Amino acid sequence: MSDSPGHEVPRAAPSVPSPVPPVPSRPSPRAAAAGSALERRLRAARAAVPDYPEVGATADARLPEGYTQLRRRVHLGHGPEVLARAGRFVLGWGCQLGTGFAVFPYAPAEPGATVLLRLGLPGIRRPRLVIPCRVVWTVDEPDRIGFAYGTLPGHPECGEEAFLVSMDAAGEVWFEVVAFARLAAWYARLGRPVAVLCQYLAIERYLASVVRAAALDPLGDTAGGA
Repeated sequence: MSDSPGHEVPRAAPSVPSPVPPVPSRPSPRAAAAGSALERRLRAARAAVPDYPEVGATADARLPEGYTQLRRRVHLGHGPEVLARAGRFVLGWGCQLGTGFAVFPYAPAEPGATVLLRLGLPGIRRPRLVIPCRVVWTVDEPDRIGFAYGTLPGHPECGEEAFLVSMDAAGEVWFEVVAFARLAAWYARLGRPVAVLCQYLAIERYLASVVRAAALDPLGDTAGGA
């Protein structure tokens, strides 16, 4: 039978299959085990207290006795822009990241924050050395930006390390690393010459990483470059 003139027969809308929800990816058992192990280490570190009594002493002019003391300073440039650029880099754990450490959990340094510094070893995919630390002070002022962290039980050393960018009255910007520490872990004491050499090399890499960061303009080119 034909359709009535002037009328259209409604047609059923084609059926559209319901979208199949994506299957959430699951981490591999090895990755899940590594993550849970790090979380356990982090919880233990947050419950611990620094393993030395002179907490915050890197902010003082005189460092405590009984430790190996270190002060290294390098010139970065001139003016508040250099100060701000280097300061952001330092507060963002740029020294540590630029030296081969991973920071867990990652966030800009804040007083009281507990982190695990993880260092990968050559030829091994997963980080093996896990170093617990706590941020003991920070400063973010018009002429000074930086922070210090202290060691927690499980760190191969015992003491404190500070990273400070400052601008003097003439507008010259400097980066300084201040530390006092003594070897704590048995493997560090056993290999003292190697441990001391590693610390020296780490400090030199800290300095070099901040020099590079301070020399970059906001577009990522070296300051003063073409």
